Amino acid sequence: MLKTVILAAGKGTRMESDLPKVLHKVCNKSMIKHVIDNAREAGATDICVIVGYKGDLVREEIKDENVTIVEQHEQLGTGHAVKRAADFIGNDGDTLILCGDTPLIKGETLKALYDTHKKEENGVTVLSAVLDDPKGYGRIIRDENGDFIKITEDKDCTDEERLTREINSGMYVFNSADLSRSLSLLKNDNVQGEYYLTDTIYIIKDSGKKVNATAVKDTDEILGVNTKAQLEIAEEIMSRR
Repeated sequence: MLKTVILAAGKGTRMESDLPKVLHKVCNKSMIKHVIDNAREAGATDICVIVGYKGDLVREEIKDENVTIVEQHEQLGTGHAVKRAADFIGNDGDTLILCGDTPLIKGETLKALYDTHKKEENGVTVLSAVLDDPKGYGRIIRDENGDFIKITEDKDCTDEERLTREINSGMYVFNSADLSRSLSLLKNDNVQGEYYLTDTIYIIKDSGKKVNATAVKDTDEILGVNTKAQLEIAEEIMSRR
């Protein structure tokens, strides 16, 4: 059983638009609808969308999609957003976490991620990518055997870690019970005072569960759309497909 939580609460300030970011269209379809369709293609039976900024507009856009909608009134980090869906996540099956501004991710890629997660019996499986220029992204740090150690944000990387080209896409599959337990233990004792979803990975890893990352073949798929320029790039890529 695969559930999906889609993060779609942000305003998208860099879009320089009053429209919620996820409502901007790529090939005549809103980004949020692309992501919902891709989650279904991956095998998700239940979908929850986290809305925030101008949530009524997002609700209206997806009113016929048969999804659960949860409000995030304060944007206190990705961990806080997913915590809002705790009742939806529950303890059954697995939960796919997606971003509402990544319309290029393919359903078949998400299904392959889920298949790997089940085959390896992981507590959480991170969708990663290997980039020529990983600047700005959190890095996947592995040991000499290639086993997952941690994700280090770009600004926190050592000089050696900064050379790592495998990055975190921000998309994951969690065992639902492990995710629920780790969300209940999340703290916001950091400079931003936010709850980071990545902290759940360490909670799960420290409990003895397996954590791994699997890289997407086509790095275009993980493109997050934060600006008008990136929206144009997404339009070009999807048009080519």
